[in-house]
Amino acid sequence: MIVIGSDHGGFDLKTAIFKFLKGDRNIEILDVGTNGEDSVDYPQFALKVANMVASGAGELGILVCGTGIGMSITANKVPGIRAALATDIFMGRMAKEHNNANILVLGGRILDEKHACDIVAAWLDASFAEGRHETRLNQIAGIEKKYCK
Repeated sequence: MIVIGSDHGGFDLKTAIFKFLKGDRNIEILDVGTNGEDSVDYPQFALKVANMVASGAGELGILVCGTGIGMSITANKVPGIRAALATDIFMGRMAKEHNNANILVLGGRILDEKHACDIVAAWLDASFAEGRHETRLNQIAGIEKKYCK
């Protein structure tokens, strides 16, 4: 299951991605909000998605805010989360292949619906390359362990 969340700045794009994943990909999705365009604080939605992914309640996550920056910063505070902001298809694919990103972050005010769905597809279709990339992720995990107590 993929857990998806957004703030007001990402609501429209989140809705389009939800429809793409349910309709075109037939993937089980849990939408944790927000449910409209009224102003909300993005950290609460980033935390919902990140906690679900970190706990294993969701396999992967997608977050959308205006730029994706705030959601990325927030989600990456949760131990075990590797949230990657992607603005193009190459970044989406590399987020999985090189960084094994378990959360993809997108900017609702940066991307149009088609481009965003193409990025999501590239991320979902990619596989973690392991090898030297696994060594690097282990180094990141060591840093996380040292500083996140």
